[in-house]
Amino acid sequence: MSNSAPIGFDEGFRERLRELLVWRRDVRRFRPEPLPPGSLERLIEIACLAPSVGLSQPWRFVIVDDPARRAAVLEDFKACNADALGDYAGDLARNYAALKLAGIAESPAQLAVFADPATDLGHGLGRRTMPEMAEYSVVAAICTMWLAARADGIGMGWVSILNPGRVSAILDVPTTWRFIAYLCLGYPLVEDDSPELERARWEHRRQPESFLWRR
Repeated sequence: MSNSAPIGFDEGFRERLRELLVWRRDVRRFRPEPLPPGSLERLIEIACLAPSVGLSQPWRFVIVDDPARRAAVLEDFKACNADALGDYAGDLARNYAALKLAGIAESPAQLAVFADPATDLGHGLGRRTMPEMAEYSVVAAICTMWLAARADGIGMGWVSILNPGRVSAILDVPTTWRFIAYLCLGYPLVEDDSPELERARWEHRRQPESFLWRR
């Protein structure tokens, strides 16, 4: 229902929103208990409130419950991770090998997210000059879900060390879909307001001024 009156968000809400952003983490360590029934579906519903180019809603969500498929995804991660280790040498290689980069083995809920660039929804609006906007729209939905999950006390981790073609084959999705993310969800084993990679001294967060230009 449309509401012509402006929606107000007070200073307290804005501060809490910033706090939510600070405490949103890429979680890789999960407690074993399952999420309450319907939790994942509710988060997907919220994700679908994200903006999408031309209102194309190109996101496609695949809940991965089958143990054999989960095991196959985990094996692909292990192979890709071992291959990635070869890109580093010396201290970086040792540091990389010590990092925990996925929670596939532990997370009670797992979700693969794809983009459907061929969707007819939106009639192509906004994609003629930038067809990648379909994928960007899916990323916006994932970030929306990430914040909603954190607000529910649920941790989420985005696993990027995977072979997209292999994951698509494991999950038996249409070949026209483009793999965007494999997400692990559950209650975090620990909570922190700083990134795990920063705590592990892999990298540190720079100030916004490092990424700002004016023209």
